[in-house]
Amino acid sequence: MKKKTTAAASGAAKRRKGAPAPRKSAPGRTATTGTGTKAAGTKASTRGAVASGDKSTIRRLRAQLARAQARIEELQASAETDFLLDILNRRGFERELVRSLSFIKRYQASGALIVLDVDRLKPINDAFGHAAGDEVLKTIVAAISDQVRASDVIGRLGGDEFAVLLWNLSETDARAKAAALEEAIDRLTFVFRGSQISAGASAGVAILTAHSDADRVLEEADRAMYVRKAQRRHESSG
Repeated sequence: MKKKTTAAASGAAKRRKGAPAPRKSAPGRTATTGTGTKAAGTKASTRGAVASGDKSTIRRLRAQLARAQARIEELQASAETDFLLDILNRRGFERELVRSLSFIKRYQASGALIVLDVDRLKPINDAFGHAAGDEVLKTIVAAISDQVRASDVIGRLGGDEFAVLLWNLSETDARAKAAALEEAIDRLTFVFRGSQISAGASAGVAILTAHSDADRVLEEADRAMYVRKAQRRHESSG
């Protein structure tokens, strides 16, 4: 019995000796197969492609947003511009007036509003056509521009009525500027169908202060303009 037991033990030992030893993994590392490495590489490539696609989409969306913003600004400018005269229309001028009054209130600045009404434009339109009247308006705007600074604002309130927003001047200077604008427009002459004519304009002034309101100063300057128009009629008839 003892010999058989010993022989069996010796055979088992030989079998164990001939069997391949199991592969050991390094401590703290998990063995990976070739298939696992390939899958990991595929995932990394996919992430890179997605990231590149996201950047391309972001660039495209930013470009679209920039074009949309430019279009909005273009439409806003168009909505606030008088196409014939290339100055602000009533809407644009009122917006600028509100903005300027906010600045005056915040920084205790000063300014003035002058409203001008062109004389005899309707008779010119009736006698020589609207093309002649348009030419008169363009020349008047050029004359006003020559009399004001680049920082001042000119707008057409409608028809033959204009407004000028002037910065940093006293009431005396504002009234002197209104008189200078009247004189510059009075000096203009036009020739239509062999006839030499003039237009003229009447100006009203409102002073802008920290307590001014846009609607009220427009009304104030408008009333002053009508008073001045009546005075000029009286002077010309006298």
